[in-house]
Amino acid sequence: MAANAPQRITTLRWLAARILALALVVAPLTAHAQIGSARYSSIVMDASTGEVLEAANPDALRHPASLTKMMTLYMAFEALRDRRITLDTLVPVSAHAASQEPTKLGLVPGTRLTVDQAILGLVTKSANDAAAALGELLGGSEDRFAQMMTLRARALGMNRTTFMNASGLPDPDQWTSARDMAVLARHLVADFPGYYGYFSTPSFVWQRRVIFNHDRMLKSYPGADGLKTGYTDASGHNLVTSAVRGGVRLIGVVLGASSNSERDVHMTALLNQGFGQMDVPVERTVQAAARITLIPSAHAATIETPRPAKVAHVAPAAAGWAIQVGAYGTEKAARGAALMGRRAADGGETHVESVVVNKKTVFRAQVTGLSASDAQDACAALAKKKTPCATFRMPARQVASR
Repeated sequence: MAANAPQRITTLRWLAARILALALVVAPLTAHAQIGSARYSSIVMDASTGEVLEAANPDALRHPASLTKMMTLYMAFEALRDRRITLDTLVPVSAHAASQEPTKLGLVPGTRLTVDQAILGLVTKSANDAAAALGELLGGSEDRFAQMMTLRARALGMNRTTFMNASGLPDPDQWTSARDMAVLARHLVADFPGYYGYFSTPSFVWQRRVIFNHDRMLKSYPGADGLKTGYTDASGHNLVTSAVRGGVRLIGVVLGASSNSERDVHMTALLNQGFGQMDVPVERTVQAAARITLIPSAHAATIETPRPAKVAHVAPAAAGWAIQVGAYGTEKAARGAALMGRRAADGGETHVESVVVNKKTVFRAQVTGLSASDAQDACAALAKKKTPCATFRMPARQVASR
């Protein structure tokens, strides 16, 4: 037996090493794993109610890195909604914008790109030069735009967030929290269903180059349809993800992970645990995943309840929503736009209303009598054609029967 002792010791050492290796692999899979360092924070939130399902240091101050661009995009979507800009508006590239550190599109001072291209550059490559240029367009200067971002963030309830630039490049005074990022993500989904689909863009072509989306959760996690990644030395690896399964949308935030892979694995665990808490059946999850992964560019869905209603018969979706596809100088042009919107919605009723703006009469092109999902689908389809579109809930007296 003494002769076998070294062999037994070697075997035990091998088993110990295997157990340790297995522990290192399995540990991040639990939603309670303390990944990264003291800068780590996380939260999982039900998008429909704002209920927090899981959190670790959710209000601790953290550097947002490129998650900052979520706020830049929120401001851009607001400007699009309010018709201060269009997707075809040209964005001038200043020397300041072009000088931003990578990652970037490589914009040249004195050139221009469209708002649509700038948005695509932000959501895929996380382009710092495009973010600065967009901020200058909307705010006059990037510093002024950062002040506007901070004020808007506070109005949304992001009480611990201060922005210093449009990109998220390092600044010692730029702070946020996991909770604030979840609040922002929830507003992006709810406030701009027609533009939220940008976040699921897998790639776009820029100057004959294919720019791929940095967010690997779009491919790896069934039901994920956005939002944003971020990294600086000071922040660590950050991620905000929204995913829909079984009629439930969750928003997850992970800040301060030590690597992209650790961040993604931990986000997966957090979302899985969250869906489990919401009683999302496994069978429905798998079926939903099969459908969602076939959609190249997903869009936001309005979630009416935290979980599917347990009833034998489901009533038709309420037709209390509408879309608006622009305002025009003539009634004829508005009617043509409304007809185009109706084709995109595959239903509803065309509606043109006249309003006086700055002492001039303009005609709003609308499609009424849609469900929330129909309205969102129509705006997502029109956004791909670079056609302005906004969804809105109709007043009770205007709700069309169906």
